[in-house]
Amino acid sequence: MGLQNWYDAHVMPRLVTFACSQGQIMKRRSFVVPLARGNVLELGCGGGLNQQFYDTDAISQFAGIDPHAGLLDQARKAGEARGWTTDIREGVGEEIPFASSQFDTVVCTYTLCSVHDPAQVLSEVRRVLKPGGQMLFLEHGRAPDANVAKWQMRIEPVWKRIAGGCHLTRPIGSALRGAGFDVEPMGQGYMPKTPRIAGWMEWGVARKTGA
Repeated sequence: MGLQNWYDAHVMPRLVTFACSQGQIMKRRSFVVPLARGNVLELGCGGGLNQQFYDTDAISQFAGIDPHAGLLDQARKAGEARGWTTDIREGVGEEIPFASSQFDTVVCTYTLCSVHDPAQVLSEVRRVLKPGGQMLFLEHGRAPDANVAKWQMRIEPVWKRIAGGCHLTRPIGSALRGAGFDVEPMGQGYMPKTPRIAGWMEWGVARKTGA
C-alpha cells in the first residue's frame, strides 16, 4: 500500500470527520437535516454525523451510501444507538444502488465537493427521487468574491490530496439549477472563524420538477 493509499484509508476519514463535526458546521446541519420526510436517502452518510438531527417521526425509511467502509461502520453504529432501522450500503453517488423514484428526500451535506462527477451524481439524485421529491443540501464551494475564488483555484490541487478529493471551486446553487432542480435557498455566507477559501457555504432545498 502506497503512502497516499494508506493516508486515504486511515488518516483522511478521521480528519474529514473531525473537520465536518465542528460547532458551526453542526449548527448548519441542525437547520437542514430535520426537514427530511418520508423515505430518505443520505449521500455521504459515513460517520453518522447527521443522524442525531433527523426527525424520526417524520421518516418512514432511512437509507444511506458512502464509499468509505470504515465510516460506514460508524454510521451503522449511530443508527443502532438511535434504535431505528437503516439500510446503509457502500456505494458512490455516481451509481446510487437504489431503484428509480424510490425516495421522498435525498440529504446531501458536504458531499458534492468530493465526488468524481457532480453532474452525474445530481442526475442520479433526480433518478431516485419521486416526482416532487426534495434534495436537502448543505455544501461548501466556490466563493462569490473573485479574490477568494482565485486563491481557491491555486490551493485546490494540494487541498484535494489531503482532504479526500475535496474541491474548493465547485459551484453549488447554479449546479443544482443546471441539473434541473427548482432551488429554494435557505442561507449562504462565509462560515465564522474559517478561512474564506474553505468557508463559503450554501444550504437549502432543491426540488425535483417534472417526471
